[in-house]
Amino acid sequence: QVQLVESGGGLVKAGDSLRLSCAASGRYFTNDAIGWFRQAPGNEREFLAAIGWSNGATYYADSVKGRFSISRDNIRNTVSLQMNSLTPEDTAVYYCAVAIYYADYALSSRDHYEYWGQGTQVTVSS
Repeated sequence: QVQLVESGGGLVKAGDSLRLSCAASGRYFTNDAIGWFRQAPGNEREFLAAIGWSNGATYYADSVKGRFSISRDNIRNTVSLQMNSLTPEDTAVYYCAVAIYYADYALSSRDHYEYWGQGTQVTVSS
């Protein structure tokens, strides 16, 4: 059974950086894609970034391109999201998710992902 555990969230100030991690287990990852989403109160879950497990190809939402960076560690089975220049608008619960195949046209869709973590809270104060 696939398990995803997010960590690294917390309370930071505007302008700070934060690095989230997603520890994945329970599956032999090959052509999977790992994505990061976030959900603020009252909002829909929003796609942020995704990475191909085998090829390392990355895909970003325009809203975070240049400010967020996704990476993976195939040895430790972890995927990280480096977030810079945070603003209060980045306050949300951040989730990682696994899609069993990498497809550029589908990576931004929540429906493409089969497995989800429980999320980690990020709060950015002004």
